[in-house]
Amino acid sequence: MKFYALSVAVALAFAVPALANPEPPRNAKEVGVGVSEAYVPSGFNSGTEAYVIVSGMFNNGCYQWSRADVRHVDDFNHEVTVYAKVSPGMCLMVLVPYQKEVKLGSLKTGKHIVRFMGGDETYLEKSFEVE
Repeated sequence: MKFYALSVAVALAFAVPALANPEPPRNAKEVGVGVSEAYVPSGFNSGTEAYVIVSGMFNNGCYQWSRADVRHVDDFNHEVTVYAKVSPGMCLMVLVPYQKEVKLGSLKTGKHIVRFMGGDETYLEKSFEVE
């Protein structure tokens, strides 16, 4: 029984730090992922930094949030592309939800359109007013 307890303790010593700070392995690849929903708060003005909250589902447990790129097409049209790092190997085969804040920056007064680009030429579009 002592050997079993020691084995569990050693296994936990290696597993707990990995779970506490999950980092994808160096050979993880970055892929674009779609956005299922985007929430745009109201009340932005030209002196505040605008942001949106994106959410969606990763295909399995090997996906981990990487980043969101914001491209300002012009002063009033913006594109957001979301990326995830995908680790090779055994994966938990369940959909994994994500939700992140994406900063758009200080925007001019007027109506703005944000397109959340999917990886397959599709997009989700939201509009909002900056006062």
